[in-house]
Amino acid sequence: MMTAYLSLGSNLGDRISYIQQAASSLAEVNGVTILQTSTFYETEPWNMDSKIWFVNAVMEIETSLSPQELLNECQRIERQLGKVSSNEGRYADRTIDIDILFFGADIINDEGIVIPHRFMHLRAFTLVPLLELIPDFIHPVLHKSIADLHSDLTNPEMVVLYGTRVEM
Repeated sequence: MMTAYLSLGSNLGDRISYIQQAASSLAEVNGVTILQTSTFYETEPWNMDSKIWFVNAVMEIETSLSPQELLNECQRIERQLGKVSSNEGRYADRTIDIDILFFGADIINDEGIVIPHRFMHLRAFTLVPLLELIPDFIHPVLHKSIADLHSDLTNPEMVVLYGTRVEM
């Protein structure tokens, strides 16, 4: 069994419901056990033009699946919940997005799958929930803790506890 960390995010429709449905679907996958989930956060869109904020969370799972099998299950659940892939290679609004952030301390760089996630260390919306779960975990490529990666952010997007954001 391997411990993995998944990022779940939604900025379309009932954002909380999409994350909850994704979590329920993951819990039904043979070979996946959900250990814990971070608090839900509202997060400013990262590297995209959308004005619609996301709800994000990070989930710690234990799995007997291979990284590719886990990715396939995540993508199946995304399709089931209505995610449409952008053909332009740019980020777009979505009902659900599930990314594998870590798969133990494994480093994988194959066609179609890169673990640790290649941008996670630049995104407050992944680092803040990870701070709740594993602040001292050492990124296997960058050799820094989650807390240090968060401290290194130079211009982080806004990340607030779900339900506390005030519209301006």
